[in-house]
Amino acid sequence: MIPFNKPYLTGKEMHYMYQAVMSGKLSGNGIYTEKCQKLMEQQYQFAKVLLTTSCTDALEMAAILIDIQPGDEVIMPSYTFVSSANPFILRGAKVVFADSETDSPNLDADLLEGLITPKTKAIVPVHYAGMACDMEKIMTIAEKYNLLVVEDAAQAIDSYCNGKPLGSFGHLSAFSFHETKNIIAGEGGMLVINDARFADRAEIIWEKGTNRSSFFRGEVNKYGWVDIGSSFLPSEITAAFLYAQMENLEDIQQRRKSLWNLYFQELQVLQDQGQLKLPFVPAYGTNNAHMFYLICKDAAERTALITHLNAHKIHSVFHYISLHTSPYFADKHDGRMLDHADHYTECLLRLPLFYELEQQQVSYIADSIKEFYAQRSL
Repeated sequence: MIPFNKPYLTGKEMHYMYQAVMSGKLSGNGIYTEKCQKLMEQQYQFAKVLLTTSCTDALEMAAILIDIQPGDEVIMPSYTFVSSANPFILRGAKVVFADSETDSPNLDADLLEGLITPKTKAIVPVHYAGMACDMEKIMTIAEKYNLLVVEDAAQAIDSYCNGKPLGSFGHLSAFSFHETKNIIAGEGGMLVINDARFADRAEIIWEKGTNRSSFFRGEVNKYGWVDIGSSFLPSEITAAFLYAQMENLEDIQQRRKSLWNLYFQELQVLQDQGQLKLPFVPAYGTNNAHMFYLICKDAAERTALITHLNAHKIHSVFHYISLHTSPYFADKHDGRMLDHADHYTECLLRLPLFYELEQQQVSYIADSIKEFYAQRSL
């Protein structure tokens, strides 16, 4: 069976983890945490980075930082993972779901102004498959209505919009290092703080609501409880593992992009024939090869294709169920039809993509898909 995903090890993870253990500092915010944060700040010119135990935690920090209160409204796409919504709902916000674009699962920025009310506080764009939302349009709308923007960049490491890194547009941004992402820590994430007014408080929330970081820098003579917060820091062992991945980001990206491009070349004939649709890369964005997906005509065709690929020992998987139709939220939704989100729910299929996937395996997968559509046209 060709798996959907296989975590890739660069070779230095265990070495750095051993160093972290031998340093005697394991609880977080140590040498490797600092190394990871500085590397990301330097490589992408992020103003401030804090490692977190997950992208979900980074989004929870963001919800606290922008002071989400009961009754506030937050706009985000319906076609996303529940972690995009939960942090804001936990603070009492009303989530307002936007539909996806025609060509992409990303939030349709042209719909935003019609969803904004006097209660709207924030927009949470999600860069699906690492492809950029129209961030310049989103930021222009946010400025017009005095709204905050939190980028859910979970899948978007090393991807760009008009030459600027994703995660650098919003007031705050969250990334994931889950084992399914381009670079991994098993579980892990980071919060990017682009707006200076949030920088000091972010560090306090990160440290359980204390000014402990200021104390260790010698800025205060003792530390105490000064704000709300939680235990958002990953351990130094996690940070050490992640640093080995970050060091090899360029190599990992080159490999993933070559496999992504091969998929596209092999399957483009089916798109040209109108059999399926392939990922759409907007003119203003780049492709970070986080995911290769295709869009079937309907749910029945997707189910049949999954069965066909499984028979050929290929593990393919669908993705999100639109959040506005979920058991938790269905009776909270305002009743608007979100046709594009529902279409991706029923028709999107993800194919295996990981560093050690071989080119001949990509060709085999593509040939198996071509065989499926050839049989259906008989």
